Amino acid sequence: MKSLLKSFTHAFNGLRQMVFAERNFTIHIIVAFVAVAFCFLLQVNDIEFLIVVVCIATVISAEIFNSAVEKLCDFVHPEEHGQIKVIKDLAAAAVLMVALASFIVGVVIFVPKLVDLFF
Repeated sequence: MKSLLKSFTHAFNGLRQMVFAERNFTIHIIVAFVAVAFCFLLQVNDIEFLIVVVCIATVISAEIFNSAVEKLCDFVHPEEHGQIKVIKDLAAAAVLMVALASFIVGVVIFVPKLVDLFF
């Protein structure tokens, strides 16, 4: 039980680090709150809501992994290096792909409901 509590403590420490040290993470959290608000305001169905939640969790997880890769690269090789740049760019590209896919999901779910609401 003690090791489980310790694991959760480490995980929450990581989240706290992300909130206070990573600007992009804060942006993702704000967008997540907006998406959840849209879910309630536009009365999406349960499946649509779960899809939005999975997209949010995936984007946030990708951003956490990206930050971990960046910090590890900086620790292992503090000076600028071509291969380190490639590694960091690849990790950032993964976040971009997940964010773009999630944006498309948001458009597919929210735009028809917004059109119905206003037109």
